[in-house]
Amino acid sequence: MKRLAAALMLTTALVVPGLAMARDVTIQTSLVQYSGYPAFLAVYLANPDGSYNSTLWISGRKSRYYGDLRGLARAASSGGPINIDGITGASVGSGETLTVHASLADTLFDAGYTIHVDSAVEDGGQFADDAVIDLTAAPATASGTGYVNTVSLGL
Repeated sequence: MKRLAAALMLTTALVVPGLAMARDVTIQTSLVQYSGYPAFLAVYLANPDGSYNSTLWISGRKSRYYGDLRGLARAASSGGPINIDGITGASVGSGETLTVHASLADTLFDAGYTIHVDSAVEDGGQFADDAVIDLTAAPATASGTGYVNTVSLGL
């Protein structure tokens, strides 16, 4: 019996870390050319049912404008408070590219999860779900509908 328990513990020790593997991804969001202030961008992960999962990055340090990122605000408020601690950076200017690096669990890929990019510009427009891309195990690109020109997912 002791050998069986030892074998089970050893097998568990070898198998469980493999189940919790994560994959590093790069999400590049390039903006169109426009006139005006730099854009606030929210990059977040949504569950297969469309509900909010987690925030990957928010560009723009003035938190009073985060409410203008309506897709993020709407999605996250349905699940409780937004946790953005340590994942914010500077706004992104016209024609510039934001690169976000994230480590996501292998189980999320090809399972219906999506990456959303919301955009807003002070004294300008606001675009919830400006660009949405499926979280797949293969590189992918999607076009935006507002300030986002393209968003691409690289592994």
